[in-house]
Amino acid sequence: MNLDKLKTTDGIDVAGKRVIVRADLNVPVKDGKVTDATRIERVIPGLKALADHGAKVIVISHFGRPKNGPDPEFSLKPIAAAMQQLLRRPVAFGADSIGEPAEATVRALKNGDVAVLENLRFHKGEEKNDPRFAEELAKLGDIYVGDAFSCAHRAHASTEGVTHFLPSFAGPLMMEEIHALRTALEKPERPTAAVVGGAKVSTKIPVLTNLVAKVDKLIIGGGMANTFLQANGVMVGKSLSEPEFDGTARDIMTEAKQKGCEIILPTDAVVAGEFNEGAAHEVVSVDNVPFDAMILDVGPQSLARMTAVLESCKTLLWNGPLGAFEISPFGEGTFALARAAAKATKADKLVSVAGGGDTVAALNAAGVTDDFTYVSTAGGAFLEWLEGRELPGVAALAQEKVHEDVRRPTESR
Repeated sequence: MNLDKLKTTDGIDVAGKRVIVRADLNVPVKDGKVTDATRIERVIPGLKALADHGAKVIVISHFGRPKNGPDPEFSLKPIAAAMQQLLRRPVAFGADSIGEPAEATVRALKNGDVAVLENLRFHKGEEKNDPRFAEELAKLGDIYVGDAFSCAHRAHASTEGVTHFLPSFAGPLMMEEIHALRTALEKPERPTAAVVGGAKVSTKIPVLTNLVAKVDKLIIGGGMANTFLQANGVMVGKSLSEPEFDGTARDIMTEAKQKGCEIILPTDAVVAGEFNEGAAHEVVSVDNVPFDAMILDVGPQSLARMTAVLESCKTLLWNGPLGAFEISPFGEGTFALARAAAKATKADKLVSVAGGGDTVAALNAAGVTDDFTYVSTAGGAFLEWLEGRELPGVAALAQEKVHEDVRRPTESR
């Protein structure tokens, strides 16, 4: 996948053209109202730019996991209403993503208009990447814009299949995500550090294996750190761990040493006998975890060392919390390290890129999301990129295909 071959929407002639934009509008909805519009807000600037240049903008997306075709519970109609408020211009709604309802909605569009079509997953052909469904989608447009990095790890009709039928481009949000991840992983300012946390080593083996070959310092926290400690012969009491992956943890530590990557594990921890809000807790060395206690956060000594690591680095990649941040007081380690990263970023001493659902929630709880260089809302796609895997929805946009030239006439040809 040659990312340098990605064509962007900059400079393309969209006036009067029907532009299909694959967005990620899979947002939380309760009682017919969007409760978190972050993903919609992020795609708005790209949609507005297309509309302002005279495009007929057709937004397509999935929403939830409908099982048996059309289901009012998974309709994109309330999301279209939220988009209309954010765009501050009318947004039409198509009652289907293909066929006559979609075609009628598109026919009614004038230059500069925007429409949202119904949930793609109401059709089985979407997730199956059915060429016939992809072609039906393509009939609605003249140009395709992939602007949903968070869905790019799926080879679906709307992310990969449609690119075989239309001139295809990467949208501004897609390019933002790719640029941020390339900056952190492929062309970083060194020294580089990664923070990888979360519950289980088993879910992040490919991430860890890829990162030890890419970064100079690897901070491991959360429940997964317990497995690494255990692999080093440390008794972790009742802590969450995966003894069956002790060998894997040792292999990763060996490979890190060979690659010149230093792994930083907790040396002290906050422990408690129960996993409850405000539970009685104490700080102990990781060598002295009581047999009836569980590690729920990093201790002050560990935090000081991890903070010093960040202060010595110029690039940071963060995925996963250091402890059970959802329950007080076991988020203090995560929050303190996040604030240290944010402070260094604001001082132009650190490029900080973070992503993953728990990570975003933790940064929001620490109040520092806006202070990081870039925070990705992508979940699975972010993780697969960290694993070094090719994302079908990105690869499809980078492939050379023979389509009509849609650049503006003023451009050199």
